[in-house]
Amino acid sequence: MMLFIKLLLAHLLGDFVLQPSRWVEEKERNTYKSPKLYLHVLIHFVLILLITMDARYLPLAAFIAGTHLLIDLAKLRFQAPRTRKAFFVLDQVLHLLVLAAAAWWMEPFTLQLSTAQVNALLIITTGLVCLTTPVSVVIKLVLSKWAPATEIRSDIIETRSLQHAGMMIGYLERVLVLIFILNQQWVAIGFLVTAKSVFRFSDLKAGQDRKLTEYILIGTLLSFGIAIVVGVLLQNLLQHKSIAG
Repeated sequence: MMLFIKLLLAHLLGDFVLQPSRWVEEKERNTYKSPKLYLHVLIHFVLILLITMDARYLPLAAFIAGTHLLIDLAKLRFQAPRTRKAFFVLDQVLHLLVLAAAAWWMEPFTLQLSTAQVNALLIITTGLVCLTTPVSVVIKLVLSKWAPATEIRSDIIETRSLQHAGMMIGYLERVLVLIFILNQQWVAIGFLVTAKSVFRFSDLKAGQDRKLTEYILIGTLLSFGIAIVVGVLLQNLLQHKSIAG
């Protein structure tokens, strides 16, 4: 398992820390003709040897560097501007699969989970899923009664925002609340509420729109309230003896 961690460190350093954005741009322009592509692969090869500090892993480093080159070439060949994000994710997944397979081949390892650990993982996963789209639908349904308030004084209050930004903020804040509760970090929840309040209500100050402020406050309290309730329920479930069975 430690070999995989070392290979992962080499990958993170080579693919992100030691790869300037201008290299990425040059590779996308020139694909297989770009010298930066081969320098990038060479850096991965050297990093693996430096981090493992073992000559036995020389063939392993060569194999990983070679597959890295093939994966990057395929990505540069087939990706388009509109599919760039999808290919980035696919590219990283393939690299990680290669690293895991190579590490397992050299030093076989297994991930053994007890029944209690599997049950705990299912409980946490269920909570995370619940706090995303399902809770957003519930909040939207509750707030629909006051939805017209968002249109009041739109000439004064700046209403432009990033597409789906509000939904993503809701997802992130509820997931963070769950993580804080499971780690007994209640103070961190207070800081999160304060930080959101400062940024969320600053844009309403100029408009002095009481209805819109109340509308946003209700949504914020609902979001945090539901996240806290779900977090406490999950915490109690995880502590219950029944998950061991």
